[in-house]
Amino acid sequence: MAYRITLLPGDGIGPEVTRATVTVLKATELEFEWVEYPDLGASALEKLGTPLPESILESIRETKVALKAPVATPVGTGFKSVNVQLRQKLDLYANVRPCKSLPGIPSRFKEVDLVIFRENTEGLYSGMETYDERHDIADSIARISRAGSERIIRFCFEYAQAHHRNPVTVVHKANILKLTSGMFLKIAREFSDQFPDVEFNDRIIDNMCMQLVINPQDYDCIVTTNLFGDILSDLSAGLVGGLGVVAGANIGDEYAVFEAVHGSAPDIAGQNLANPTALIRSAEMMLRHLGEMNAADAVANGLSEMYTEGKYLTADLGGSTGTMEFAEKLAERVAIHVE
Repeated sequence: MAYRITLLPGDGIGPEVTRATVTVLKATELEFEWVEYPDLGASALEKLGTPLPESILESIRETKVALKAPVATPVGTGFKSVNVQLRQKLDLYANVRPCKSLPGIPSRFKEVDLVIFRENTEGLYSGMETYDERHDIADSIARISRAGSERIIRFCFEYAQAHHRNPVTVVHKANILKLTSGMFLKIAREFSDQFPDVEFNDRIIDNMCMQLVINPQDYDCIVTTNLFGDILSDLSAGLVGGLGVVAGANIGDEYAVFEAVHGSAPDIAGQNLANPTALIRSAEMMLRHLGEMNAADAVANGLSEMYTEGKYLTADLGGSTGTMEFAEKLAERVAIHVE
């Protein structure tokens, strides 16, 4: 059976890391039918008049799964983030960001293994903003709903239980934001009673940031609201080597989009310099989502061996291996593990 997957190569280094990832996935001996849409973001806006064509949304609704490379988002002006639009239009309410150490990558910490569960469709990213020209005041509404909170918190607890992970830590600012963060914390406590075999605690967001850069090994599954999750997931990526080596997924009840969460790095685009690890690890998450655990383990074990050996590292990690050579060397190892 061939898996039919929507493929979004993105822009900048996106097409390069996408080719590399497809090369690695081919080594798993699974069959994929890629439904590719090369225009997304600025290129789609220029050619089609919209940064997120309806045809892409229709494709994901049909295939149920997408693999997406980075897409640049204008800062301060321009079109609304394609990532945010995808999450909202497809109701991909769970942003899942594993941050797990790879051997051989310089870091202040070893054996970090965190999973951030970020509510993905509301909070301060709801886009509910107004501007009062007369008084030069801008307002943004952080909408938190019981329904939205319940489903991301349930998602986290169910993941922790299924994967035997402890503890679950809910992150909030309920000491100040008593209604919004207060409700999120209250709901998390309610769910903790439903999962008595899962350890539970809570942390205020500022304290959580401090704790993660002192004792990250004390934490496992972290669930929080949209803005706090955005900050903590990047902070946690920094604990294991940066955004270039961590995976990401946006998951809803019907659809899932797996993506590299780093930028599109237009300054090195087309130079065969990009590190494809982030998108490859995202593809590993996609394999697990599809139930292909053996193939996912082959990718994970191959990557671990590559970084342990340290012979084929890309320029961002002090090596001289090109994007495609890295993928080809990894594919050789994946093929061995599959056998």
